[in-house]
Amino acid sequence: MDAARSFIRECVAAGKPTLIVPDKDADGLTSGAILHRTLNLLGLDSSLISSYHPPKGTTIHDTSARQAMSSSNPSYIFVLDQGSRDSPPLIDGPHRGIVIDHHHALENDHPKDSLHVTACNSPPVATSSLLTYLICRELHDGVEAACDWLCAMGTHGDLGNTLKWEPPFPGMKATFKTYTKKAINDAVSLINAPRRTPSYDVPGAWDALLAANSPKHLLDNKTLLAARAEVNAEVERCTHTPPKFSSDGRIAVFRINSQAQVHPVIATRWAGHLNSSKLEVVLVANEGYLPDMVNFSCRIPRCARSNDPPVNIIEVLNDAAAKAENETLRERLGTSFARGHKEASGGIVPKAEFEELMAVLEVGKKVERESPKKAKEKPGQANTLMNYFGKK
Repeated sequence: MDAARSFIRECVAAGKPTLIVPDKDADGLTSGAILHRTLNLLGLDSSLISSYHPPKGTTIHDTSARQAMSSSNPSYIFVLDQGSRDSPPLIDGPHRGIVIDHHHALENDHPKDSLHVTACNSPPVATSSLLTYLICRELHDGVEAACDWLCAMGTHGDLGNTLKWEPPFPGMKATFKTYTKKAINDAVSLINAPRRTPSYDVPGAWDALLAANSPKHLLDNKTLLAARAEVNAEVERCTHTPPKFSSDGRIAVFRINSQAQVHPVIATRWAGHLNSSKLEVVLVANEGYLPDMVNFSCRIPRCARSNDPPVNIIEVLNDAAAKAENETLRERLGTSFARGHKEASGGIVPKAEFEELMAVLEVGKKVERESPKKAKEKPGQANTLMNYFGKK
């Protein structure tokens, strides 16, 4: 963290073009907003700060993204919450780069010549927004007042709105007294909505966040409200798809077809409801998000969250790929397979390879097993799980 603070001070002192590359969700965007405000407070003029948001289906490591980042000739590049992997320099031209993140990564998983600051090996793992806030808070007395609500937004966006904010996390009682948890949580759902729509309006969410002085200023934003309504309707359309199960009962697979990024939402929703002694992973696969690809999200169901040893989704996915008769499957699944967190992973993989993975798991093969049910389902309950799947 001290190295990150030195990097920020160096950037401000240099007074040169600076590029912020935040991830698309609430955690990433608030990380970027915290950094942007900190740079301003320290004296870097806004005219020297620009942002880049990778288009739908791309990452910062793609050639097109690297070229786009190069176009503004940045001297300093901040990559926030994008994940990190062993890769070439962020851009080809001379620059100083830093990655601030919390996703699963090994020691050398970062762009060449870039500083890598990660919380992934320091449980309880801080979100990228919390990590950025803790870095920046020590740099200027005005950061806390200007950015505490952004930190709360981003952290709730990743860790949920029931987070207790107990040590070693900072105390946020004053923040929630000023802004209220309801306002912050509503703002999270609004700022997350544009990136889930087919239009993928991440720049719109970023602009709204930069213009806001409190979460309240986001709550009546018509663009954000319309995006959330669109996403909610699509979630409702897709969420009744019935699951199929791996032959060992460990993985429940839901398959949907949507141009919207609703697969993570549906995975999280069903992870809170499906209940079986064998179930370890809920996987929602979206075949309509990108041409010729399957985007999928995995979550640990509530019934498996206390397992000992704990479920590691990244290991589950990699172990499944390793069981394929064709030993090249893991390589063909690509570098976007089994990314993210041990508790919340997924991937973007070619359709043919995804079908191979499903075959390895024997998804849909009928075997004797306990029938999964909705959690807390009562005997004689009319609104059963299978009735739910049949709803229109």
